[in-house]
Amino acid sequence: MGATIRQDKSGIWVVHISGALRKEEMDAIQAAGIKGLGPHDDAKLLVMVKEDFQGWVGGEVWNDMTFFVQYGDRIAKIAIVGDPRWESRMLMFTGAGFRRAPVKYFPESQLSEAYDWLG
Repeated sequence: MGATIRQDKSGIWVVHISGALRKEEMDAIQAAGIKGLGPHDDAKLLVMVKEDFQGWVGGEVWNDMTFFVQYGDRIAKIAIVGDPRWESRMLMFTGAGFRRAPVKYFPESQLSEAYDWLG
């Protein structure tokens, strides 16, 4: 599977992406995350870009903004941890600079700093 989501004991939602990410996988983790939030909760996300991540499967409807419009304000912060070669694409994919939530990229060696930043 290209994407999984779970909530850790501190309440941070941890998303792992690997292989070639498909839109249907992304939709599934977004739905699971929203289902797990209380009606007034905001989510803090830690996105782990795994070593074998290959990017996004092309030809799919990645420009669907429905989730962003409906739930974008329910995300408080996004930390992304991965190989620096994915930084610009991941920041663009997560809508850094276009959403209320701050988004920050960390190299794999700075996982603890990413957790600290999420607070």
